Amino acid sequence: MMEKLRRVVNEIAYAQTLSHLPPLHRSLVPFLSIASSLYKLAVSLRCSLYQRRFFQLHRLPVPVISVGNLSWGGNGKTPMVEFIALCFCHYGISPLVLSRGYGGGDEVNMLRRHLLGTPTKFGVGANRAAVASRFIQKYGYVDIGKSSWHEKQYLDEKVQDSVDSEKIGVVVLDDAMQHWSLWRDLDIVMVNGLTLWGNLQLLPRGPLREPLTALRRADAVVIHHADLMGALYVDRIDFSDHHIFHARDIEMIRAKLGELDGKFVPKPIVVMTEKDYDRDPEILKQLHPFKVFVLCSALKVLPYRGSTEDSFKKFLKDHLKLELPPALRH
Repeated sequence: MMEKLRRVVNEIAYAQTLSHLPPLHRSLVPFLSIASSLYKLAVSLRCSLYQRRFFQLHRLPVPVISVGNLSWGGNGKTPMVEFIALCFCHYGISPLVLSRGYGGGDEVNMLRRHLLGTPTKFGVGANRAAVASRFIQKYGYVDIGKSSWHEKQYLDEKVQDSVDSEKIGVVVLDDAMQHWSLWRDLDIVMVNGLTLWGNLQLLPRGPLREPLTALRRADAVVIHHADLMGALYVDRIDFSDHHIFHARDIEMIRAKLGELDGKFVPKPIVVMTEKDYDRDPEILKQLHPFKVFVLCSALKVLPYRGSTEDSFKKFLKDHLKLELPPALRH
């Protein structure tokens, strides 16, 4: 029942006109609008309390980068977190990735696998300031802006010499645009280029977590799926972000596969996201004999008006006043 309600709300949020929606969908709009107004009031009040320093703002002894969004799901936050973590690993700096662990920690599990073999550390918990403090107390930290540390770390001008360092040099916050209790030095906002802002309404009437004016807090806005004009597919079944699969879901997928199997000569193939796989690897076995492909994603920076991957890395470095040794400046 909840899954059906989520789908209805999603259809309303991204509908171009309400007149094209079924009567049931339209009947929910007034209730969603009232809830959206209450949500807006709560967001405004919370923002005001933080601005007036009514709530404590925690500041860590290392630079903090926030990767977040203004709308729900599918904005490319996790690939960006991975990209940033790998950048700092390449610089010989150990990053600490902080996640709230929502949805069973599927995103963290995926990041752990992708960043295996790097000095990246992972902290999970709703109170990310407390989690970060525990990690810094355990491993220590380094000031990445001090040249003396770099002279020591890069004595032989080799990145590998510093990879073994356990000390934390930077913190990357996953999904933290609305996590105001922790001071950040750099705010990156991800935007889904295929869906953008939907109907421009706040939750639950629309997909926005905050009004678009919140973009003023961003140091950088990154368009995800910038090279796609839409996806081609034979059929699809949509589930909400971090959905936990149940037996009825598997039955529904198998029923859909049965329908497609009779329409096409080749057997249909299931494509699922890597997060879905990490959440429930057993789904692969339950869909036998149909093949299941897991779609892995990685961030690729597309050149646009002089902006390149190297210029984005330079933006990160310059914004955090990161001094690199000569061997890594190019």
